[in-house]
Amino acid sequence: MRYALYFSPPKDDPLTGAASFWLGRNAFTGETYPAPEHEQLGAAEQFELTADPRRYGFHATIKAPFSLASSVTEKDLMAVAEDFAQRTQAFEIPELVLGQLGRFFALVPGSLHRPLQDFAAKVVRSFEPFRAALSEADMARRNLEKLSDSQRAHLQRWGYPYVMEEFGFHMTLSGQVPETRAEVMKAILTERFADFTGRPLSISGLAVFIEDTRGAPFKVHSWLPLAGAKS
Repeated sequence: MRYALYFSPPKDDPLTGAASFWLGRNAFTGETYPAPEHEQLGAAEQFELTADPRRYGFHATIKAPFSLASSVTEKDLMAVAEDFAQRTQAFEIPELVLGQLGRFFALVPGSLHRPLQDFAAKVVRSFEPFRAALSEADMARRNLEKLSDSQRAHLQRWGYPYVMEEFGFHMTLSGQVPETRAEVMKAILTERFADFTGRPLSISGLAVFIEDTRGAPFKVHSWLPLAGAKS
């Protein structure tokens, strides 16, 4: 089993519903949905292009999936997670926009937001004692030759290359989209998520996701409200 510390809107948030329907699975409930038909993007193609984020569930990675260290238990992890949430103030990202990162699409902040960067770094540091060391196979899967020196150092230290100054908040909406289909995908996502872009996003909770076995769909174990979050 692996655990991860992710940001997700609450279970009943409209963004959770919209993104879950688009990806084809709700990580809170396990409910699955058929791919929505679109005149320029058939259901089969859409289902294929959302396969990777569908397995992980709609989220933004804060502390990447990890196995528990042998010295700790899930009960220990949850006790610290609950205390962390109670002591950490909720806040807002000023603007959420649709972004294209390489060949995949995601909802991202409109600009760098220091409180968000600080929050992510705090999560990474606070939960590091729970992480078992990466195996050689896990390290190899990261394609070390494609990482920068900073990213390789973070992988060795924190188990994930995209943390601290390398962190970029993103809530993934697609897998790798071929160049020939990028404009179609961008237009569809712009329309589907218009109600959520160009406005703030509340960072109101921290979610503990679990993966029962390697390759299984991730699901929400617990969603923990941050201090001062609006109910």
